[in-house]
Amino acid sequence: MQTFQIAPAEFKAMWVIVAIVLFVMVMAGGLLATAVRGSRSSTFEISPEGLRLRGDLYGRLIPAGHVRGSEARRVDFAVSPELQPRRRTMGTGMPGYQAGWFRLQNGDKALVYMTDSRRAVYVPTTEGYAVLVSPADPDAFVSAVSTLR
Repeated sequence: MQTFQIAPAEFKAMWVIVAIVLFVMVMAGGLLATAVRGSRSSTFEISPEGLRLRGDLYGRLIPAGHVRGSEARRVDFAVSPELQPRRRTMGTGMPGYQAGWFRLQNGDKALVYMTDSRRAVYVPTTEGYAVLVSPADPDAFVSAVSTLR
């Protein structure tokens, strides 16, 4: 019987694998850091321009003409369970923080920025999705967003 060892791998190939693993780890760490920062410092700005969501990767300006501000309302998920986020399609889902695109229980699409479901505010748009946020002062937010036309 003769035994033969495998030919040693070239170091170039091993370094490619190491580089890929390191790249993935750095990207994952960056995304996690962005999500944590967003959960603590996201803001919702209402101006004549519209509703601006700032925080992480999903922030954007929704022009005033696309916000149905008069239909904005606080949400109690015990009373309106159909508006509760059900499935994340592209976003962040951590304990105490949801951000990004979700499907609601009723199947509608929503852009979500929520940390506290007891402070949830539902804002429909004319663009085929709603916004679901949890501002620190939900009643003042509803009052301000209702001025958008």
